[in-house]
Amino acid sequence: MSFDEVRRNWTRLGEQDPLWAVYVAPDKRGNRWDTDEFLALGKPAVANTRDWFGRIGLPTTWSRVLDFGCGAGRLSQALAAHADSVVGVDVSAPMLKTARELDRTDGKCEFVLNEAPDLKRFADGSFDLVYTELVLQHLPANVIEGYLAEFMRVLRPGGSAMIHCTTRPLWTFKGAVWRIAPQAVVGWAQRKLLDYPAPMLMTPMATDRVTAIIEAGGGRVVATQTEDDPATHWRAHRYAITKDA
Repeated sequence: MSFDEVRRNWTRLGEQDPLWAVYVAPDKRGNRWDTDEFLALGKPAVANTRDWFGRIGLPTTWSRVLDFGCGAGRLSQALAAHADSVVGVDVSAPMLKTARELDRTDGKCEFVLNEAPDLKRFADGSFDLVYTELVLQHLPANVIEGYLAEFMRVLRPGGSAMIHCTTRPLWTFKGAVWRIAPQAVVGWAQRKLLDYPAPMLMTPMATDRVTAIIEAGGGRVVATQTEDDPATHWRAHRYAITKDA
């Protein structure tokens, strides 16, 4: 699947069922998410990251934050409680429209459309936190690698990043399907059997490859966390990163 296909798919998802597409739950299909309930999901995710950062000696409040793949803005708003400003970036204009409509941060969040496989619109060292969770997994591998390098470029020296990448499918029935079936077959099943508005790509990234790209960009992996998600049937790693001054 190409980057343009991913962009078109997430534009369609954002048009038809944005909150469900961001946080898939079987009983929330058809725009059934309660807005308050949906936005509340961002708070524990950010709290967990702040607790983790505090334990390993990374900052837990920030000046300017990049929330990459912000979708409808649930994490952007949660991050804004601990930052001076948050820039939410997404490839889907309908998702950003929803994010702006749901924004309750009194102007602390800015939502920016970025339809390119890079972050050239942002200068070097623009952010002191780069945050991305449950996003990179939906991109092709070469695009993930490009964005990882870009995260290090736009992160200021002394800044931090929390980057989430899927690693491999779990040994469950659905995980085995992800391991065995070609992506085209999985995408067909998502559309025809599960009635998704558009397919959702899942891409694994080896931990040593992620680490190598981070280090090539001047970053350093301070710690990692491994997560097995029964809802997605994938194992993922969360990387706590600093860019040395």
